[in-house]
Amino acid sequence: MVDDPIQEVAATVARARRAQAAFEKHGSQKAYDRAAQAVAWAIMEPARNRHLAELAVETTGLGNVADKIIKNHRKTLGLMRDIKDAQTFGVIADDPATGITEIARPIGVIGAVVPSTNPGATPANNIINALKCGNAIVVSPSPKGVATCETLIGYIHTEFDKLGIDRDLVQMIPGRGSKEKTQRLLEISDLIVVTGSQNNVKRAYTSGTPALAVGAGNVAVIVDETADLAAAAEKIKASKTFDNATSCSSENAVVVVDAIYDAFAAEMAKTGGALITDETKVTAKLWVKGHLNPQAIAQDANKMIAALGLTDEVPADTCYLAVETTGIGRDHPLSGEKLSRVLSVYRARDFDDAVDITSRLQRHQGAGHSVGIHTNAQDRPMVLANALPTSRIIVNQAHTFATGGSFTNGMPFSLSMGCGSWGGNSIDTNLHWRHFMQTTKIIREIPANEPSLDDIFGDYWDEAGT
Repeated sequence: MVDDPIQEVAATVARARRAQAAFEKHGSQKAYDRAAQAVAWAIMEPARNRHLAELAVETTGLGNVADKIIKNHRKTLGLMRDIKDAQTFGVIADDPATGITEIARPIGVIGAVVPSTNPGATPANNIINALKCGNAIVVSPSPKGVATCETLIGYIHTEFDKLGIDRDLVQMIPGRGSKEKTQRLLEISDLIVVTGSQNNVKRAYTSGTPALAVGAGNVAVIVDETADLAAAAEKIKASKTFDNATSCSSENAVVVVDAIYDAFAAEMAKTGGALITDETKVTAKLWVKGHLNPQAIAQDANKMIAALGLTDEVPADTCYLAVETTGIGRDHPLSGEKLSRVLSVYRARDFDDAVDITSRLQRHQGAGHSVGIHTNAQDRPMVLANALPTSRIIVNQAHTFATGGSFTNGMPFSLSMGCGSWGGNSIDTNLHWRHFMQTTKIIREIPANEPSLDDIFGDYWDEAGT
């Protein structure tokens, strides 16, 4: 028994390293696939899924049970679809033209830091990806997420026991999490995956270990004058309210073109979006001493509205608050991420102004993550793609469901969205299985392929001279 908490982390990683070495030595595609399937069933089996969802809400106080059940199921099912035919063992490419043969190789021990907002779905996603590629993994949950993560890993080990898989392939930091324990995990893993607080993201990138960490969300969505307003309002409502806005992909602002502003506000009202024209009624209580009010964060609508003192000021069937505002920046908290059923509403003069407002919102917070647009103008998504500091533009979809992968779009299923250099990240894609694998290349000699100077510079000389 190790008494020193930091040494406990080192001992855990050492066990994982031994288990991974054996997993790789005796590995096969079937073995990797079976381990991934075991984890997927551990969270998707209906009774266990419900228990994990109930435990997550009970211990974190965030989100709601029904939506967490859906998230645990769909995120895992979608991931398993994505990886089903992925080749992660042995020779994965052999090109006679280049003389290069690529062999899939595991990375080793993955250290995964996961947030309290998704204490079941996010670790499961990371664990499945890690095992699919022949790795071991050690998870560091947030303090509030310990109970859920511990229960999930217990379910995983039960499935492993059925198949004779080494339990040490999937572990978590012993006991209650701490910055010191997490820091040690960051330092001694072979690869770090971090989803959650930007403090952990910064620590990951400065730990000296290769890191895959993702940026902050602050989704802004444009509704232009060509949009199907009823459909847009319904999709925004479904997305904004899902799991009480715990997702980094939840809309935080909607930018509405003036020509259809009143009509769209009416459509929002039909879906349960109550328009608040005096923003101080929300800001006065949504932030307490500069921090988001824990009584309002990720709560059901009635609890959040009561915490803000607005019960008698909005309709009884209100699902979320749509708050009119104009300010953007540090002195305007409504322009940032709110982790609650509060949606900031900006009125734009026209589409060009909407693009400018959205750009300023992204540059204030959430750069690189994603934006959305509801439009029937085919060229406008391309305008956004060339104008905004963003990695994803979601077109005519419920943003929360689309960004992290959907059965109706081609994005990989993930709970971690890379934000590129805009968000200070090493990746601009959804975190997926390929990030958990490396390759060894065999390079053979081929016939010479050396160009002449004219092949390279001929057209340049024609224009610029020699």
